Amino acid sequence: MKRTLLVVAALAGALALNAQNKGGISADLLGEISKGYEGTAADKALRNALNTTPINTLALNADNLPVDTRFSDMVTTKGRTNQLSSGRCWLFTGLNVLRAKMIEKFDMGPVVLSQNYVFFYDQLEKANLFLQGIIDTKNLPDDDRKVDWLFSNPIGDGGQFTGVSNLIMKYGVVPAEVFPESLNANNTSQMRAQLALKLREDGLRLRQAPKGTDLQKMKVEQLKEIYRILALCLGVPPTEFTWTRTDAKGNVVSTEKYTPKSFYDKYIGTDLEHNYVMVMNDPCREFYKVYEIEYDRHVYDGENWVYLNLPIEDIKQMAIASIKDNTAMYFSCDVGKFLLRDKGFADLGNFDYESLMGVTFGMNKKERVYTHASGSTHAMTLIAVDLKDGKPVKWMVENSWGANSGYQGNIIMTDDWFDEYMFRLVVDKKYVPASLMKYLDQKPILLPAWDPMFLPEE
Repeated sequence: MKRTLLVVAALAGALALNAQNKGGISADLLGEISKGYEGTAADKALRNALNTTPINTLALNADNLPVDTRFSDMVTTKGRTNQLSSGRCWLFTGLNVLRAKMIEKFDMGPVVLSQNYVFFYDQLEKANLFLQGIIDTKNLPDDDRKVDWLFSNPIGDGGQFTGVSNLIMKYGVVPAEVFPESLNANNTSQMRAQLALKLREDGLRLRQAPKGTDLQKMKVEQLKEIYRILALCLGVPPTEFTWTRTDAKGNVVSTEKYTPKSFYDKYIGTDLEHNYVMVMNDPCREFYKVYEIEYDRHVYDGENWVYLNLPIEDIKQMAIASIKDNTAMYFSCDVGKFLLRDKGFADLGNFDYESLMGVTFGMNKKERVYTHASGSTHAMTLIAVDLKDGKPVKWMVENSWGANSGYQGNIIMTDDWFDEYMFRLVVDKKYVPASLMKYLDQKPILLPAWDPMFLPEE
């Protein structure tokens, strides 16, 4: 028996050694790679510092301050909004673009459009999108990638500009005081968890329903329950309301009755679904091609997200033209990279991680996107550019983290940072050169909903 155990142990040891030789970390290899840390006095000092201090605090580059806050060209806008603990940056950004136009056109003081109103219908429409998607894929096997993706993503509070355009053109808008924020609008996680749980159950029942079942009737009953949850958590959205308009000095101009659609038509009136173009800077895909993301929409009977992929310089020229014409834009980026959050300043030189760690971080934008190291995470409103000899030096966005965040509620980003971490821009067609508009006539290349680059902005 003892001999047998010895043989088994020897065999196990040999197998383990063989596995290590094929790619595991052997004792010899461990000895070699451990030389990466030499244990010098400088290494020990760094270890002691990192044991009690955040990495980005130690990597802060003091030579990179102060921040230049002057801009040559800026869009007129008033007031700053706060999405609080929600992923609705896409919605705040879209509404901030629209309210800037409204303030300028009617010489108003600070005006905020109700995020809660549009969010109510966003959640209802996303619930329908999921349930109808389950019906549409009912004949696919349970382990199909699309079915799995649907159940993995039944609903969320993130999104992008297609949601803004489809929802507002369908349901209109109302002033914030008509349908104010609620606790669950500002803190969406618990409501989202309940909605997701209920929708997964409903989706499963639709897939399990026997042949001949009226699935559309079944879906309507399910949506009634979703509407009830939303009404309890967010309130019942108004169908008509009375609103008093004041001018920039606070003087009353008019008091009128509106519907959400008539309010939008009077104070904004832009055809969001046809007058705007979304452009992307994704170096992993071919430029001057149009792409479409399957299921990347907020409304089932709306439009998938379609965009034109362009070099960064083409995007900058359109952005500059829009700012010079006092028109803000929907903008998204990888906001957390090299951001001094308390100062609202994004610059590649803000943190020197290489000197701190003694290693090199050498990937370019394409490589970071390809390896999932970077992607669009947050939407904001592009409102300013600083031009020197006709070339952009820095940019500024209006954020939705409150008036006390960053630089007066804004984030300033250098042009070098813009090159590396800007991804999406929505621009009025009148600022798109004819030489680029022609590419929009192409049939879009369809990409799957689970493409990692196309996570919703939060």
